[in-house]
Amino acid sequence: MHNTATMLIELGAIILALGLLGRLAGRVGFSPVPLYLLAGLAFGHGGILPLQASEEFTAVGAEIGVILLLLMLGLEYSASELVTNLKTQYPSGAVDFVLNAVPGAVAALILGWGPVAAVALAGVTWISSSGVIAKVLGDLRRLGNRETPVVLGVLVIEDLAMAVYLPILTAVLAGAGLAGGSVTLLISLGTVGAVLYVALRHGRLISRAVSSDNAEMLLLVVLGLTLLVAGLAQELQVSAAVGAFLVGIALSGEVAEGASNLLTPLRDLFAAVFFVFFGLSTDPADILPVLVPALLLALVTTLTKIATGWYAARRAGIKGAGRWRAGGTLVARGEFSIVIAGLAVGVEPRIGPLATAYVLILVVVGPLTARWTEPLAHRLTGGPTDAPVDAERPTPEPAKV
Repeated sequence: MHNTATMLIELGAIILALGLLGRLAGRVGFSPVPLYLLAGLAFGHGGILPLQASEEFTAVGAEIGVILLLLMLGLEYSASELVTNLKTQYPSGAVDFVLNAVPGAVAALILGWGPVAAVALAGVTWISSSGVIAKVLGDLRRLGNRETPVVLGVLVIEDLAMAVYLPILTAVLAGAGLAGGSVTLLISLGTVGAVLYVALRHGRLISRAVSSDNAEMLLLVVLGLTLLVAGLAQELQVSAAVGAFLVGIALSGEVAEGASNLLTPLRDLFAAVFFVFFGLSTDPADILPVLVPALLLALVTTLTKIATGWYAARRAGIKGAGRWRAGGTLVARGEFSIVIAGLAVGVEPRIGPLATAYVLILVVVGPLTARWTEPLAHRLTGGPTDAPVDAERPTPEPAKV
């Protein structure tokens, strides 16, 4: 009974603190992610007031948080939108991968962490934060800008790439050889392809089978199906997160919208728990030795993300100012970088502290580059600026993670 009471007190304190931090972040117009990470660092191993009784429950909540993050991301896109984006944006996606994954891989090798850590750190530096970028676009009122579809296209390509990258990373971390890794990749590609095919051809039937006018039933069915598929995906070494993402893609129309509305509060709660748990499992004393590499990596990949956005906008025929805005908007890293680092800490523990410092830097720098890259580029080059908003091309609000 005593342990149960202690666990409830700790959980209550954690959730209350998250709520207060979230309100503080909302008032200053900033992402709460760095505050959640700092809270985890403060109350984790080596922190000010380490928590013990609630650690196991928090670990399970963190797993659910990752699954819900990917499910909600999948619900934002239909299979046809993903296929269209893949056809039109794949050159920009390739440039994004080369410019932003390579610095992470090279850094891991320079630090002497080996090829497995290089695969993981490449993912940490590669993937932008859909959640932070969504908030920035809304706050800066750029949802109707000419460059916004380009930014969303790059994010969608990254989301799709995660469905292939995560299973590869899982196999590499598990020590699978070339044959084992190839089998895992084939299973992953086959699963993704099959789900996209079924979603394109029979998405309405799946949605109709899941649909319910009763909100409680819809919530239970979607959440249960997601956890079941995520578990099966984990058994197949495909990654639970990818399984959840594919469930989201398979659902469409009113079912996806209804499920999204019902699951958003759960997603926000468990995603916050996930960030806190990552901070809890990182000793603040371990961050200091990797702070300089994190700062250098943040500087390099800020420039490479700006170059990525500039190139993607140029391909789409966007003028100079819009190219710089697209580049500055893509800088923020967040949830995916932490997910990848969380998978890799068992093999290379130093990735956790480095990823924490790296994300803390770029989740703060990202909104600043989104706002100031274009004016700074204009001042340095003396080039013309184009109109910030294109009223004839409204764009949907991006996935908010």
